[in-house]
Amino acid sequence: MSRRFSRRAVLRSGALLTGAAVAGCATAPGNDSLFADGFEESDERWSRQSHIGPEEPNSEFEWDIALSQEQAAGGDWSLEVFTEGDHDDGTAWVTAEIPTPEDPSTFSVSFQAWSESESFNVLRNVVAYLGPERPSEEGDFPDPGANSTAVPDAPHGGLREPLHLADGWHEYSFDWDPDEVPKSLFLSLGVAVVWESDATHYFDEIEVTAE
Repeated sequence: MSRRFSRRAVLRSGALLTGAAVAGCATAPGNDSLFADGFEESDERWSRQSHIGPEEPNSEFEWDIALSQEQAAGGDWSLEVFTEGDHDDGTAWVTAEIPTPEDPSTFSVSFQAWSESESFNVLRNVVAYLGPERPSEEGDFPDPGANSTAVPDAPHGGLREPLHLADGWHEYSFDWDPDEVPKSLFLSLGVAVVWESDATHYFDEIEVTAE
């Protein structure tokens, strides 16, 4: 069973470009966590958005984001992300504002992502961002193969790494060590199209810590 939030529904509400609240499900953070979400309880912290390159209008990109019980890394629910591949381009993602701590040295982000099968070809990339502004286009996420863990002076945290590294759930993570704590902090997770085929992925067990 799923609760679906599609591009068509956003168009009906007139909120495609600004994003709309996704009925997320929160899991209470641990003692050392800033933010944790396993999508088990109703929550409205997440918004959703999409972007496709200049060759096509964004309205031509078919995408769908839903809470779903089809797959779960823990509990019963996860976040389902469908992306079409007709244009060999396009990114769909969700964003949540998270608490800003005082004087952390390093932010650490981890989450689980599900792929239907393992593949040596890059069919989709997972994209993630942690920083002071909401991403508004695909270029706001890191470049392919990048992970801020290996970039000491990164202006924001994040990664862009292949999905389909395993059949089923696979953990992704990155660290970010900013020069100073931003006044606002946003976390975004999504899927970027690489291969010309439709695909569905799931996210679960998201956690952000600061040390």
